[in-house]
Amino acid sequence: MEAGRQVHCLRTWAIALALAAIVSGCQSKGGVSEVLDPAAIVAPAGQNGAAGGGPVQATQSLGTGSTKVTMLLPLSAPGTAGENGRKMLDATKLAMTDIGNGLLTLTIEDTKGDSAQASKLAVTAITTGSKVVIGPTELPAAQHIATLSGSKRPPVLALADNFAGGAGVYAVLLGEADSAAAGAAGLAAKGSKKFVLLVADNPNAGATEKRVANSLSIYGAALAVTLRYSAGDGGAKAVDEMGSLVDAPDAVIVASGNGSPAPILAALKSKGIPGKTISVVGTNRWLEHPMDPLFEGAFIATLDPSETGPIADRFRTTYNYPADVNVAYAYDMVALTAGIASAVGPDGFSKKVLENPNGFRGSTGLFRFRADGSSQRSMPFYRIEKGALKLVAKSTSGF
Repeated sequence: MEAGRQVHCLRTWAIALALAAIVSGCQSKGGVSEVLDPAAIVAPAGQNGAAGGGPVQATQSLGTGSTKVTMLLPLSAPGTAGENGRKMLDATKLAMTDIGNGLLTLTIEDTKGDSAQASKLAVTAITTGSKVVIGPTELPAAQHIATLSGSKRPPVLALADNFAGGAGVYAVLLGEADSAAAGAAGLAAKGSKKFVLLVADNPNAGATEKRVANSLSIYGAALAVTLRYSAGDGGAKAVDEMGSLVDAPDAVIVASGNGSPAPILAALKSKGIPGKTISVVGTNRWLEHPMDPLFEGAFIATLDPSETGPIADRFRTTYNYPADVNVAYAYDMVALTAGIASAVGPDGFSKKVLENPNGFRGSTGLFRFRADGSSQRSMPFYRIEKGALKLVAKSTSGF
């Protein structure tokens, strides 16, 4: 690539998107698109404040670009939901200052944390010319949007926790299936070959099994058996079945869904697992529960909630509080949208672009979207020691 073109890429795209064969130039090593390029970002003028520091406007508009985007955030919701929504708003303002103001006209709507309101606002955005919808954060609303049909529906970058994704409705936040797959890959990369998956019997169980199996196949490893368990018996029956079906697995993966993994971990401990030859792999969902002594020794692949890459210092300087993973998610999605608008134009938000198999690199690390709406991420790999996460590897990935 000629020097002039390189400079153009750095100065014009704060998130240089290679977009595979669609846009030539600005390729990074391995063909991965750079959602963030810290060298290209100039610190914005100070906007010092804190999340929730002022009155919430029901509708806000940022930028003057030709690409119309709608973002749905729970700005006036009570409690943690509202706090996270206001953090995402600050992240959005930073991303717009960095790159989006001249590319996007971004309308931010307050869902108030209400799923019905979020669904209504999403349908309005979808049917009134938005090229992309970022959000909502409410899980039922995201699930509802995924059921809507229409070939001309714009893509939705859903910010709902534990959302599995759907056609054209992409799950942005780290999901249990991807955490389980990356955790299994972390051990498979070290030589483990035979795995067992114990998965809570829920609507995402099949997707989790598929993701883990695909991840292991990359390393020449395999699932010996998958056993679904119900909360009713704490997984004891599944653990007993495992003993009769599989001889000496290298690792047992426990994807516990909404419930605590403690009961099934107690059943495993009664069988001597984990032990010298059998490891246990957990998921990010474990960390939604208090750290239990039964978690000791388990491996988990998950995002570092305090790691927000190159935007961390500037965010703190601008808003007087530290960025977290919610900030990073929002910044990355606005930056990704602006990058595509810069590279391909307002009508460039196709499946081919968004499902670029090379992926994108943002402040949350390497990620990519799949045709089924799920996301795949590279993330740190940890082992639980003395009730805390101890880093084993800076990055592991199930793809």
